[in-house]
Amino acid sequence: MNSKFKNLSFVLVGIVLLLSGLFIVKFNPVFARAILALPYVCIGIGCGLFGHGMGNIISIGALKNSPEISKQVEIDKNDERNIIIMNKSKAKAYDMMVPVFGALLLAFACMEVELTVILLLVAAYLLVVFYGVYYRCKYDKEM
Repeated sequence: MNSKFKNLSFVLVGIVLLLSGLFIVKFNPVFARAILALPYVCIGIGCGLFGHGMGNIISIGALKNSPEISKQVEIDKNDERNIIIMNKSKAKAYDMMVPVFGALLLAFACMEVELTVILLLVAAYLLVVFYGVYYRCKYDKEM
């Protein structure tokens, strides 16, 4: 029941955020300009929450009537080989993200983008890099 409530909550909160963002953009354009990107952030987060919740609800409903497929999905999700593949793909994505993110920061700096934007991107970049270093050190000590 907890999972069903959580998914339904995601759907409802997503719809509320989506509709509130659309309402602000459509009927209060002056207010929308005053608070900058907030209505568009509400629309994006609302769509994401709605899609996540509905995807889970549909998935649970589809697997409810077929226990053999449900069992196979659970086995595939917890299979060691699949977990290793997923972790390796995440590591490759991280390895690619670091230079791409750095190049993007340099491009923004060369384009003379506002300093606040560049500093926020630098902070996010350093957070990700230090997060990787932290877990590298942690796993080195454990293994």
